[in-house]
Amino acid sequence: MAESTTRNDGAIRAGHGRYAFDLAKLHTIDAGPGYSTAHGPVIEGERIQIGLMRMPKGTGSRPHSHPNEQWIYVMQGTLEAEVEGVKSRVASGSLIYIPANAVHAAQATPDGDVIFLTAKDMSHGIVGTPVDASISAPAYAPGFEPKK
Repeated sequence: MAESTTRNDGAIRAGHGRYAFDLAKLHTIDAGPGYSTAHGPVIEGERIQIGLMRMPKGTGSRPHSHPNEQWIYVMQGTLEAEVEGVKSRVASGSLIYIPANAVHAAQATPDGDVIFLTAKDMSHGIVGTPVDASISAPAYAPGFEPKK
């Protein structure tokens, strides 16, 4: 299927003969342009979308929300996450649940990049809406801001 039939620009549509995917070889997309550094390939099914996301160390997302619920399984590294005001340090092998419309944010700790598998229902795309739309930048830990 053509990429234009996907909810997310640059995502891959599953089905119709496409059932297995080598995520390491697929085109990556920005999962939160203007509010997050997360990027990776996204595969869309009929009801679920899956992304294998990378978040460079010391960077992450500002508070945002989206109308679809989300699961995040941390495969590598550690995330400092906040969901509806509840802060958690989420290490590799842990799972985060984000209810629909919940304000949340996450940042890779300064010790290493984070790789996570995320799943969202298809009621909305992979990209959310930042709480403060007047800022167009991801979150950065001190010393990890982009060089000017």
